[in-house]
Amino acid sequence: MDSARGTYRCFDVEIADQVAHIRLNRPDEYNSMIAEFWSELPEIVDGISADASARAIVLSSTGKHFCAGMDLAVFADGQDDADAELGRRQARLRGTVKTLQHTASCLEQARMPVLVAVQGGCIGGALDLATAADLRYCSADAFFVVQEINIGMTADIGTLQRLGTCVPEGVARELAYTGRRMPAQRAYEVGLVQQVYADHGSLVEGVLETAREIASKSPLAIHGTKVAMNFARDHGVEQSLDQIATWQAGMFQPADMVESFTAKAEKREAKYPDLLPERSSL
Repeated sequence: MDSARGTYRCFDVEIADQVAHIRLNRPDEYNSMIAEFWSELPEIVDGISADASARAIVLSSTGKHFCAGMDLAVFADGQDDADAELGRRQARLRGTVKTLQHTASCLEQARMPVLVAVQGGCIGGALDLATAADLRYCSADAFFVVQEINIGMTADIGTLQRLGTCVPEGVARELAYTGRRMPAQRAYEVGLVQQVYADHGSLVEGVLETAREIASKSPLAIHGTKVAMNFARDHGVEQSLDQIATWQAGMFQPADMVESFTAKAEKREAKYPDLLPERSSL
């Protein structure tokens, strides 16, 4: 059953075939990250994750560029108050940064995989989103840049913490220190993206197809896989083995395995139950 969610300034959202497709929809402004962007995206993603209303999420865009990065007015508000006490201003800025960080982290924290489809520029804050996703794909005209270093600031939303887990550390440091553009082919060669498509249309079509393939698997098994791989990325092997043993003790679902084997024997697609919602709909 197909469905759509909400009305937003920065995004269009559609759910079809158990895949949520979130599109940045301000192409004339190169999908820059205005204030509403930072509240709308976590509202959408956190809602889908909590409600289990989809089994995979695709984040794509419209227009020439995927996203031109942060609108600096997000930081400008209230920062010119010279009379404000320094400690309060610093605390306010820290709180702002933590809020912005959740907009990227919500992709990583979602119970289902998030796939990002990049066309044109993936600049500054947009790279924070891409590195927080599970899988990244791009069109041949795409490029990636840690733009913050080019405007005299240290990136602070997640790129510096995650980019080195997506590409070799030296590659990540070179990008972060120089602010150079990494073109699509180089991004593929170093593992930042899984595939390069010829154009925007084939990119979105291909990524949605991959998302539908993921959505056909057991949602609980996919959720457990994402949790385990994220944990293993940040911990040693022994800790990670202990984590998955504990997970299985509480979350293992033999019924999904039975359905898998039965469907294969009957030469049909397996049908798995959705994840349970994390919160009451009341």
